[in-house]
Amino acid sequence: MTSASEAMPAIPQLRADELEAPPLTLRQLTWRRFRRHKMALFGVVMLVLLFVYSFGGAFLVSESYANHTDTSLRLQAPSAAHPFGTDPVGRDILARTVYGGQISLLIGLTAMLVEVISGILIGAAAGYFGGWVDAVLMRFTEAIFVIPQLFLLIVMSKYFGGKIPNLTLLGRTLSGSVIVVILIIGVTSWMYLARIVRAEFISLKEREFVLAAKATGTPARQVIFSHILPNCMAPIIVSATLAVAAAILAESYISFLGLGVQAPTATWGNMLDSAINYIDEGAWWYWGFPSLLILLAVLSINFLGDGLRDALDPHSRAV
Repeated sequence: MTSASEAMPAIPQLRADELEAPPLTLRQLTWRRFRRHKMALFGVVMLVLLFVYSFGGAFLVSESYANHTDTSLRLQAPSAAHPFGTDPVGRDILARTVYGGQISLLIGLTAMLVEVISGILIGAAAGYFGGWVDAVLMRFTEAIFVIPQLFLLIVMSKYFGGKIPNLTLLGRTLSGSVIVVILIIGVTSWMYLARIVRAEFISLKEREFVLAAKATGTPARQVIFSHILPNCMAPIIVSATLAVAAAILAESYISFLGLGVQAPTATWGNMLDSAINYIDEGAWWYWGFPSLLILLAVLSINFLGDGLRDALDPHSRAV
């Protein structure tokens, strides 16, 4: 007769690390969620390729070549010598899109920084201090918010255009209108982010860790930037990502209307402005390639923003 211990099947012994998997860190959890978003990964890859194309291409073609005119090559279709064709004065469109992409991406990134800094400062002050500070800042925000952004861009570009001299950056001569466009887009786009930051600050400023910091005599500036703001970074990062795409589109709008970045500086947007008169001539390559690059840049950034939104969402259960 067998004993009870002999009749029971043997239970395999598990190691301690197999009994309980270590918890994922916030960074690991965010990355796991993000990499499940296939379109976001596509956006990252496409953005890397666009940056390599725009900034790495400068090592293969010079700016003088991009601005070189030869009317004997006027509006030539894509070929081995000119893969993107030529424009009405014989300039190589591929080389122009390389250097134009640098400015379009630069405008998108720097205008985003202006927007994020303005939105964070105004939203944080309104949400943290409340009272008359909140009332004044939010009424000002709403006043700017109701004015159509495109109207502001057109009026301010028309007024300030040509008043800033050309500048030299990293060996490149840039039209002063680049600074005008960056500042205009940045200072007319912060309202959405300011309202988001304000809402986050209102919901967080009464939390225990904030009250404890105040009780210990922590200065308001340190409470805002060291305790509350780090907990608001998820929506800020998503908004900042999407702001880059919005800035590139805004630059394209006003450049298409002839009020954006002026010659001699090329952007994808002002290349479309000069191409509008040749649509009926069948020169599809003149407007097609800059349009395609703008489309890819904006779609990629939007895909990246969607992926970051899902990955940074604290209520998401997807792992």
